[in-house]
Amino acid sequence: MTAPIDVGALSAPAQKLAQPSAPQKLREMAARGIAPGLKPGEVVTVLVLLASREEEPAREAAEKTLAALPEPLLQGALGADLQPPVIDRLARAYADRLPVVERLCAMPGIAAETLEELARTGGEAVTELIAVNEERLLKNPRVIEKLYLNKNTRMSTADRLVDLASRNGVELTGIPAWREVSVAIKDELIAEPSPEPTPDDVLFSETQALAEALAADEPVDTHVEDEEGKEEIKEQYVPLYKRLADMTMSQRIRRAMLGSREERMLLVRDSNRLVASAAVRSPQMQEEEVVLISRNRNISDEVLRIISTTPEWLKSYTVKRNLVENPRTPVLVATRLVQHLRESDLRGIAKSKNVTSPVKDAARRHLERRKS
Repeated sequence: MTAPIDVGALSAPAQKLAQPSAPQKLREMAARGIAPGLKPGEVVTVLVLLASREEEPAREAAEKTLAALPEPLLQGALGADLQPPVIDRLARAYADRLPVVERLCAMPGIAAETLEELARTGGEAVTELIAVNEERLLKNPRVIEKLYLNKNTRMSTADRLVDLASRNGVELTGIPAWREVSVAIKDELIAEPSPEPTPDDVLFSETQALAEALAADEPVDTHVEDEEGKEEIKEQYVPLYKRLADMTMSQRIRRAMLGSREERMLLVRDSNRLVASAAVRSPQMQEEEVVLISRNRNISDEVLRIISTTPEWLKSYTVKRNLVENPRTPVLVATRLVQHLRESDLRGIAKSKNVTSPVKDAARRHLERRKS
């Protein structure tokens, strides 16, 4: 939350108009952007005040005016020393106007929360603008995190931001797979900033478009198993798989975190453990996907270990049962989860030919304990 507007910093006429006790007619005029004697910056400040008061009768009119300020009033306000809440309101209202955002970002009073919001929601041009001020980014690492997790941020820019943080010892805990991201970037060539997207940027955005076109309404697996248990990629996902295969490790990790369910189901099987781990750590991951992954016998033990140490996923009984029954689950993990299963499932596990001997033994022991 940005600090409230400091009414005491306004001129005497503006302070009078800003008071809730000001005549209703004057407040209604101010809500339309009409405040004779006030400078443009103060007019907009009063508008923000009126729009922020829940019980203000002129609030709706003020909000409407702020959303479409007359150009002379807007430009005049941008030339003033605006307070953080006013900058924040204008940044949100005019996020699609790069010249406006550029002038707001250059203001010394802009709050970290405002930069974070622009980094989270801004289009490509806005994210490129924010990403150039390295000194400010290092002071506000959360802005780097928001930029990285914004699909509109170019891949080459995301790589530079990760490299910047890594070189300066900044840990970006807001990126779920930060360990994987920071390790991946060490061995990759970092592209210099450029006015136009790089070929890798184009590949990244085109892959996103393809993934969105293939997205299903319900979670589905991207693979099918043959009679011998070997997996093959379903035909419709082969083009997406090939595009992902052409990417660098850092690009695949970012797609794993930001991409579609289908991309996660492809990347969670990646031969590179960093990529597979990032996929299962994705903030987009849903329980239905984890159910599919946890029962898959072609998934790496590291992915299954991550699932087993994520409290959110262990709330699901199906996930716990799948982990116990999956022979790829680390033995210590599977035997620890045995105690949480129902007797009917334990009896089946104790007799199963597809479960490892230590897990079957653990199931038998727990059955005996429950009988005694």
